[in-house]
Formats: sequence, structure tokens, C-alpha cells
Amino acid sequence: MHHIGILAHSADGAALCFLEMVRDSARRLEEHHHPEITLSVLPMAPVLEAYDRNELGAVRAHLARTASRLANAGCDFFVCPDNTAHIALEADGAPLPLPGLHIAEIVAQRAKAEGRRCVGLVGTRWTMAGSVYPRALARAGLAMKAPPAEDREFVNDVIFGELCQGVIRDESRAEYVRIIEGLKRAGCDVVALSCTENPLLVTPEISPLPTLDSTRLLARAAVAVACGDSALPAWRGGSFAARR
Repeated sequence: MHHIGILAHSADGAALCFLEMVRDSARRLEEHHHPEITLSVLPMAPVLEAYDRNELGAVRAHLARTASRLANAGCDFFVCPDNTAHIALEADGAPLPLPGLHIAEIVAQRAKAEGRRCVGLVGTRWTMAGSVYPRALARAGLAMKAPPAEDREFVNDVIFGELCQGVIRDESRAEYVRIIEGLKRAGCDVVALSCTENPLLVTPEISPLPTLDSTRLLARAAVAVACGDSALPAWRGGSFAARR
């Protein structure tokens, strides 16, 4: 089996992704059996202000350091269980030292396979306002809508102030449900939980819309590659459309 590298950026989402890889492997193979997995993470704090300043090159260099460590550990490919990080990974720069799966592409292809038409997007302020998901969904022939500005700020605050700190609040869960209900009224037929911590708060059972769990979809796609059921990726950063 191929060796999976987890290029972590935010800890809670990366941990959830790792655990889903182990659980999915057990479903596919047998208990206590899974591909080799290496997780590497540098602290996110040094680059958060770079996102605000749109200094994507600095963020990409930060992420590339982790990718190099995964390559040196013998990983065959990487996944980055952080949707916002893909804004920087798609920026111009030298090819990353190993190929990776693209989280937004995986979500978009799943939405297409399910016959969806319009995807509601819930993630960090950078993900909801950025170009990664609009481009990935457009490649799949899908429309996209994000919540209103005030709700985007609320979601962003919950992600960084609560979920990334291990805090789960029923009040925040109720607000997420309200926001997703708004996306449903706006014409969305599915919601992408496109911050890898969001599934810690919103489950399919309480969501007003069917969910696309970017964390678990990425983990399962990685296991499929590791087990040989899907081809190794070719993307090494930069524009996905140009370099795939």
C-alpha cells in the first residue's frame, strides 16, 4: 500500500482526518489494518496574519516545509485537511516535493456524482470569499452560494475561537443550523462543510441540507489511493486545472 502523508495546518481537522483514515481502512480491510500514515504539522499562528495580508507566498512556503518533511519520511502522496490552506497551495510557486489530493476537487466531484446543482459553502472567511471552491465547483458544472457577510464572520469566529480550541457549544450549533437553513432557502441542495473542523459541530442528522463532509471525503479518497483503488495524484500545487 502507498504511504499517506497528512500535511496538517489546523490540528483538530487533521486529527479527525487521520482517525477517519483508520476507520475507513478497517471497513475496507480488517480491524487494526491500515496504510502507513505520517502526520506532520507546523503551528498555524505564524501565518494567520499573512492570510489577512494576502501574502500567499509566505503561507505556501510554510506549507511546503511540511510537505518536504513528509517526502523525507517516505510518503508517496499527501493530503492537506485544511480547506483554507488550498488557497495558498494553489498560488504560484515551485512544485511541491510530492503530489497531493485536492480537497475542493474531491468535494466537487462528490457533489456532481450525487446529482447536486448548487452547493452551499460553510468555512473560514478566506474559504468562503476565496476562489478555490468556485473554481472547483465550476469545473464540475455546479453553482455555489455562501452565507451573508454577517453569518460568514460568525462562522469564522466559531471556527477559530471555539472549534480549533476544542470547544463545542450548542448555541453555535443552533446558529450553524440557522445559517444552513438560509442556504437551503437560497436554492442550495447540499452544504459543503468546508472547514475540516465543521463536522465536529454539524452532523448529517441535524443539518437542514445533505452534507458534504470535506474532512471525511478527503480521508476516504486518500485510503482509496493508498489501497490502489484510485490512481496516485499528479497535482503538486499551483492551479489544479493547469497542473493536474
